[in-house]
Amino acid sequence: MAEFWNSGLTQRSWETLTKLPKQGIRFILIGGWATYLLTRINKSRDIDIVLSSVQELDVLKGKHALSKNDTLKKYQIKIDDVEIDIYAPYYSKLSIPCEDLPKYTQRSEGFTLPKPEAMVILKQQAELERSASPKGLKDRIDIMSLLLYSAVDFQAYYGLTEKYGLKDYPARLKQIVNTFGEGQYLNLNPRELKVRKREVLSRLK
Repeated sequence: MAEFWNSGLTQRSWETLTKLPKQGIRFILIGGWATYLLTRINKSRDIDIVLSSVQELDVLKGKHALSKNDTLKKYQIKIDDVEIDIYAPYYSKLSIPCEDLPKYTQRSEGFTLPKPEAMVILKQQAELERSASPKGLKDRIDIMSLLLYSAVDFQAYYGLTEKYGLKDYPARLKQIVNTFGEGQYLNLNPRELKVRKREVLSRLK
């Protein structure tokens, strides 16, 4: 299977990620690494986390040089040359609010991460914000891997889009499925991809 990011980059990122729980930081893992743990398809070079509470910011400040990005409503730290984007309750603007996200989580390999349908929605937000960039393509690959390789509850997906006023998300999701052609990143040949896409579309309203 083709790798989207350099394997050396992803290995350093993973090693950095595994150190975070040992520092006493309570968080929900989102982004590419959460997608990987749900699907085992495509590792990540970036680390994205949602803090479990506002108080976790004080823990981070005591251990790292924490920078604040008011434009993107997030914090950032760097560990071993790996950048970590940090989203905080009542500050960051995610499609599912940080303070609500704990209601839609599960555990995997010692990490708390969103359930597949919540992860699809978070990935859709990222894809909408950077659709024309290489990271936008990686977002679409991650969305497709979630749809094809994780147990997405589509009824729950639609419920979340309605609850949080994300009325354009289902139509965009169908568009992503219809136009996706990078099967090499999902270990699928063109025929297999076509069949799998048809299966997913049959489950979308």
